[in-house]
Amino acid sequence: MTERQEFKVLQTYDNFELREYLPCVIAEVKVSAQYSTASSSAFSALFNYISKGNKSSEAIAMTAPVITAQKADSVESGEWHVSFVMPAGRNIGQMPNPNNSQIELRELATEICVAKSFRGKATDELSRKITNELRSSAAKENIALSTETRICRFDPPFKPSFFQYNEIVIPANL
Repeated sequence: MTERQEFKVLQTYDNFELREYLPCVIAEVKVSAQYSTASSSAFSALFNYISKGNKSSEAIAMTAPVITAQKADSVESGEWHVSFVMPAGRNIGQMPNPNNSQIELRELATEICVAKSFRGKATDELSRKITNELRSSAAKENIALSTETRICRFDPPFKPSFFQYNEIVIPANL
C-alpha cells in the first residue's frame, strides 16, 4: 500500500476533521494553468524526480496524496503548486537535489488543517463545491482558515472516477 502523509485527527465534526499534519518534505512544481491541466503538466517532472531523476540517481517511493494547491491571491494568475509528499522520516538535507530546476524541495512544519474527504473525479467544479462546503462548515465552528486550498488526490487517474478518493485540506489560522 502507498504510504500516506502523516497526520493525527484532533477533532471530528459533522462534515470535516481538524487534523495535525506532521512535518514533511515536499517536492513542488509551480505552474500557471487551469486546474484541469495543472496537475498533468507538473506530474511528469515530479514523477521523474522520484524515478531517479535527481543528482544521486536515487529512486524515491511514491506517496499519497498528490497535492494541487492554490492561494486566493493567485486565482487570477492561474498559479498552482503541484507537489509530491516525500516519504516520512526524511528531512530536506537527506533528499537528493532535483535535476530539473522547476522542482523545489520544501520542508513543511507541523500544521493544523481542516479536511473533508469526497469520492469521484476531483474536477474543478466538484473541488470548488467541496471547498465552499468545508469553508462554510469551519466558519460555523469558528475556525479561521488561510486562503490556501489543497486538493489532495490519492488515486491514479485511470482508476474509475466513482472509486477515486480525494480530500480538500485547508490550513487553519489558530
